[in-house]
Amino acid sequence: MANKEATVAELTDKFSGSAAILLTEYRGLTVAQLKQLRREISADATYAVAKNTLLKIAAANAGVTAFDGQLAGPSAMVFVHGEAVTVAKKLRDFAKANPLLVVKSGYLDGVALTADEVKKLADLESKEVLLAKAAGAIKASLFKAAYVFQAPLAQAVRTVDALREKQSN
Repeated sequence: MANKEATVAELTDKFSGSAAILLTEYRGLTVAQLKQLRREISADATYAVAKNTLLKIAAANAGVTAFDGQLAGPSAMVFVHGEAVTVAKKLRDFAKANPLLVVKSGYLDGVALTADEVKKLADLESKEVLLAKAAGAIKASLFKAAYVFQAPLAQAVRTVDALREKQSN
């Protein structure tokens, strides 16, 4: 009993402290495949396999209702502490190679996500890529502005040179 209470307390902390949570079904995956999945997402997330009853209690304790009615069969939670998009991409790629892993739903910023919405999340670009694109756009705008300001000056210089040339003739 004390062991279950400790597990529920730990899961409750994970539900409360995660940037995002994804519900998966792993029916048919081998222990080796689960270890591989854990390794692949370990930088940004924790993969927790627990009894559905304990997951339900922990989710309720944390005030997360996104998974109500979905905890059936061999369920495991992905508790994201890093970038949610990165983890969604890794899960998508792992599921392509191991079709027995099924992402059932998710929870991000207080909003429940369907399996399709989690797939769309995986299709987004990472924060680093988006920031790099924004920086590139800003840099291009600055160069364009510098050109616009320099063009009249260069044209004026050419005009003055042409006038001098004309006067000297």
